[in-house]
Amino acid sequence: MTPVARAAAGAPTGPTGPEPPPAVSPLTHLETLEAEAAHIFREVAGEFDRSTLLFSGGKDSIVMLHVALKAFAPAPLPFPLLHVDTGHNFPEVLAYRDRIVARHDLRLDVASVQSYIDDGTLRERPDGTRNPLQTLPLLDAIRDGRFGAVFGGGRRDEEKARAKERVFSLRDQFGAWDPRRQRPELWQLYNGQHEPGEHVRVFPLSNWTELDVWQYIEHEGIELPEIYFAHRRKVFRRDGMWLAPGDWGGPRDREELCERQVRYRTVGDMSCTGAVDSSAATVQEVITEIAASRVTERGASRADDRLSEAAMEDRKREGYF
Repeated sequence: MTPVARAAAGAPTGPTGPEPPPAVSPLTHLETLEAEAAHIFREVAGEFDRSTLLFSGGKDSIVMLHVALKAFAPAPLPFPLLHVDTGHNFPEVLAYRDRIVARHDLRLDVASVQSYIDDGTLRERPDGTRNPLQTLPLLDAIRDGRFGAVFGGGRRDEEKARAKERVFSLRDQFGAWDPRRQRPELWQLYNGQHEPGEHVRVFPLSNWTELDVWQYIEHEGIELPEIYFAHRRKVFRRDGMWLAPGDWGGPRDREELCERQVRYRTVGDMSCTGAVDSSAATVQEVITEIAASRVTERGASRADDRLSEAAMEDRKREGYF
């Protein structure tokens, strides 16, 4: 075929003949992670009748929600959000949570630890932390909502109990994790089959790191609660961590308040989430700080992981994580 004939047929031509098809640019590292997470969301939507996304207003759940919204756009999100509210959450984070829910017209279910304490079902712990008390409200919410799949923001780089998790983590009728019942996940093939009363925890961000999360936040221009950036806050020292004062029981005698410039690497219950000294006031400064860190975010700032050597492993078996 002559160049003129090729042009008439609509084929691209060059001086020496047909031009090769344009090269396909390989996906970047962040695009690969996003595509994997979007595939997991769509897989669950196609495989399960009812699912929910755990949303606390922390950075991992924020990124998870952002990917989910992109995965189903322009359609609405096909599942609600679920937050287990300890009653000791940071006000800034709760305000952010409500703002995002309203912005995207989402449904938010809230399981309140305080209501379980008020009716006598749960008792306050002597140390004041309520993170371990979240298990029963969470399991009740899953049962009442008849959710077959529950999305969580756990990542394998956070600590050893999470490192061994599958993307689809089967839980029994009590919400407990049994390593002998977990399925292989080859070639991104996920098995969500479960018996009545059981459910599957799904972790779309399993293969992300803390640095990946922050680089994705920068790339996508995602809004975060302000406590993730350096600010002046009154804190006190306990067990090597800077904790914020509150009704949960801090500070105690001889624990003196002081004002420091800090930020939070992870967000949870005020009684067990410590701040870190930092001057990182922008996303890029946070990325630089994390790249130089040699301690994981949970190792640096989560007291609930220090309750025992196997604290998170115990919570997996009880049905929380």
